[in-house]
Amino acid sequence: MADPRVPGDDGSLELPCGETLSAHELDMGLREVRCDCGAAHAVVVDVHPPSRFVPEAVVSVLRETVETDDEFPAFGTPHVMGMVLEEFPDRVAVADLADDGHVGYALLWVTDFDARRLHEVVVELLVELMDHAASHGDDDTAAEFEALLGKFDVDAFVEAYRDAREFDSEVDTPV
Repeated sequence: MADPRVPGDDGSLELPCGETLSAHELDMGLREVRCDCGAAHAVVVDVHPPSRFVPEAVVSVLRETVETDDEFPAFGTPHVMGMVLEEFPDRVAVADLADDGHVGYALLWVTDFDARRLHEVVVELLVELMDHAASHGDDDTAAEFEALLGKFDVDAFVEAYRDAREFDSEVDTPV
């Protein structure tokens, strides 16, 4: 027996490349999908923790310092992906699937970037956010953060973090 659905509502999402993808074909653990266009696109769902991109200690600091004024109780993946969407509106497709009980998540983002490039973009945006926050602190804190920032290599961080997280495995645990 077929599952009852709203006619025409198949959870399809038009990707930035112009192809269409069905959310019902995606697994919650999927981080990247190979598209008919030939490219790999990063996949993020709201249940993915922000520690997918940065260590849990950084996530804790962000949750303590970033105030949210939306339906989400604390800074999380929807805010991270909101930053990406704001910076690259033409390179991110978003689907609200909150009413679709077949997928196991409420929000889906598929980017024009592959998973590694999205990881770099997220880290760059979070560093900018932290830099902005530090600039509103006392002068010593801002100067210390600026000094640390000068030594920070996004590519090296992403490489080391992805190795530590074993992103080639289906098991994804916090560092």
